[in-house]
Amino acid sequence: MRRRVRANDGRHLMTEQLGDPRGKPVFLLHGTPGSRLGPAPRGMVLYQRRMRMIVYDRPGYGGSDRLPGRTVADVAEDVRAIADEMGLERFSVVGRSGGAPHALACAALMPDRVDRTAALVTLAPRDADGLDWFEGMTASNVDAYTSALDDPSGLAEVFTHRSDEIRKDPIKLLNDLRRELPDSDRMIVADAGVRSMLLRNYQEALRMSAWGWIDDALAFNSPWGFDPADITGRVMLWHGEQDVFSPVGHSRWLAERIPGATAVLEPAAAHFEALHALPRILTWLIEDL
Repeated sequence: MRRRVRANDGRHLMTEQLGDPRGKPVFLLHGTPGSRLGPAPRGMVLYQRRMRMIVYDRPGYGGSDRLPGRTVADVAEDVRAIADEMGLERFSVVGRSGGAPHALACAALMPDRVDRTAALVTLAPRDADGLDWFEGMTASNVDAYTSALDDPSGLAEVFTHRSDEIRKDPIKLLNDLRRELPDSDRMIVADAGVRSMLLRNYQEALRMSAWGWIDDALAFNSPWGFDPADITGRVMLWHGEQDVFSPVGHSRWLAERIPGATAVLEPAAAHFEALHALPRILTWLIEDL
């Protein structure tokens, strides 16, 4: 069920609900670039778990209004507004890839509302003390995140051009990704169903503009607006050790600093294996609640 929700500052957020409408609520925060049409479990999986899943387009993506200058922390107020509109007092949150730091923001800033949090293949804060942030990261991400810090206008120009090309030919982004994927990820992305879903996701993400993608990159390279060490709830960090987009060192760093964190590190897995791990993590998010 699709629904537009008004944020506290008047912006509109495009949301969608999946699964059991009377089930336990879980927010799923999409990747970068991404949208509410991104990777999510099938309806049958959600009904089996009696789960009500809420997805939405982050500002600037898909059908959601842009929030210029947003930080990672700003997601908490948008999730709060959606939860209030839907009458949800408590809920769990899971984020994958670019959605994972935003899930941690919800855990840090809404401890009174968030039961459990899962962050899959996450980045750590750009100023993470003692972490070589770029170690193990693919060249395209190093270039993009370096530009986000040193030349944000140049990054916006590059991402706008890439988005224009992707809107004309959505397969381009997948083809660009394939050149940098480790073998395990290539096998996952080669699946026809996964490819079709990713194409729909990227098309919707960039349908109006590149600003969601640009603002995500800028937010990851700016102060997040919270300290992960302040998270008091239960957190699961899942990461494939072969990940070249969000290197596993980021989750290791976070696991040492979040008091209630459990780290699950898969030696043979990479970035897109998180799609297969998600159903297991959903079970953990709601068990015994």
